[in-house]
Amino acid sequence: MNATVLNHVDGAIRIEPLPDGTRCLSIEPRPGLVATRPRWVTRYPQELIEEILAAKGLYVCDEIMREEDPRYVEHYLRHEVLSYVPAEAFAGRRVLDFGCGSGASTLVLSRLLPPCELVGIELEERLLRIARLRAAHFGRESVKFLRSPSGDRLPEGIGSFDYIIFSAVFEHLLPAERPVLLGRIWDHLEPGGALFLNQTPHRFSPYEAHTTGLPLINYFPPRITLYCARRFSKRVARSASWDRLLRDGIRGGTVREIRSILGTGAELLAPSSAVGDRIDLWYRSLSKRHAWFKRAIWASLKGLKAVSRIELAPSLALAIRKRAQARPSGRH
Repeated sequence: MNATVLNHVDGAIRIEPLPDGTRCLSIEPRPGLVATRPRWVTRYPQELIEEILAAKGLYVCDEIMREEDPRYVEHYLRHEVLSYVPAEAFAGRRVLDFGCGSGASTLVLSRLLPPCELVGIELEERLLRIARLRAAHFGRESVKFLRSPSGDRLPEGIGSFDYIIFSAVFEHLLPAERPVLLGRIWDHLEPGGALFLNQTPHRFSPYEAHTTGLPLINYFPPRITLYCARRFSKRVARSASWDRLLRDGIRGGTVREIRSILGTGAELLAPSSAVGDRIDLWYRSLSKRHAWFKRAIWASLKGLKAVSRIELAPSLALAIRKRAQARPSGRH
């Protein structure tokens, strides 16, 4: 079986059919570029691979792995959603996956959860096309994907939901957008339902891993943070603006900020007793790489909590129940 080479402005991808029906993908970036995930063996058909390449470029392997690799999105959803609410509680419920991107998280949820109504919402039509093709490939006809009319609005007539997943979205919202969008999402949550806000960096984590890979800059004012990011981070362009860095997620969130947006009707849930607290939940979600260093951070954070009662995990993985008497936020 002959390999196929697909060209892209940033390089090329080689697709090699294997005897078991899978395809080996190899990314060949042009000089000066690097593919962070250069190789993957997938069961995706070539037509779907081509669509992902057109939309995602050299991130094609990464995008496919998000759905296929159980150590990726599935790993985080198991820890950061099912550690709060057992899978059986979702049976027959309406579940919203807000900011679903290309549908990887929504399709993973369709495997993890019992039969329920899953709705994915995304702003970019090019990503929704991939999400719908994925759903068709897996025969998930009950999964729906809808487009947001704008970054701070939801589609008309979508109704209310029993559970809302808000993964890796909050940090990319500008400060003025956060209360507006999160408030509107909260208004679509049924009383007694839960909002899962996760994969968001903590605003005051000592190490800013999401955007710059630099230590301590979470404690600097914007002007100094921008200077350090431009000067010392290999991920940030010298011409980057502060608004660009905010959109990229340089300023994470805090529990206090989120609770202040949602108001008194928001009840912060604790992970199951088998997991521990949110620091333990963060630690359990980590890979085994540099295990000693991560263990030291975990011990330091647990010590800080014991002394000060401050529960600081480097990333937020929250479950927030809407109390039965909660009123709409009024942010329309």
